[in-house]
Amino acid sequence: MLGDSKLSNDKLEVDNIDNQQPGSQQSFQIRPHLVAKFRPQVVKELVQNILSEQLSGKVYADEDMSALTKDIALTVRQRVAAMKFDRYKILVQVVLGEQRGAGVKMGARCMWDSDADNYASAEYENDTLFCVVTVFAVFIY
Repeated sequence: MLGDSKLSNDKLEVDNIDNQQPGSQQSFQIRPHLVAKFRPQVVKELVQNILSEQLSGKVYADEDMSALTKDIALTVRQRVAAMKFDRYKILVQVVLGEQRGAGVKMGARCMWDSDADNYASAEYENDTLFCVVTVFAVFIY
């Protein structure tokens, strides 16, 4: 059973929980530390580099695009995970299509904590294809 609780310095401190010594406290982190916060500009640059590496010189071929899309998503997820954004769930969305001169508009809706959660998006295009990668970072409480 929960006893008294209070919020201080973005931590929830709870007193007197069953199986706990009287007077001791547990704390739960409810916001990311500033140094561990998701940095969209750094991630955007990383994604742009990955797109340049994997798509430069490529020509759109329908039969190859499914595998290429999955490969880009996996590479982005692995490299962003290597950046050690602790307690963030990383989601990667890749849209790859044929360049035919038509415009494309994309949007996303998410319910999240605007103080802790964020996203980064990068685009690439050449004469035959376009690619948009969005990386969502959702803080896990």
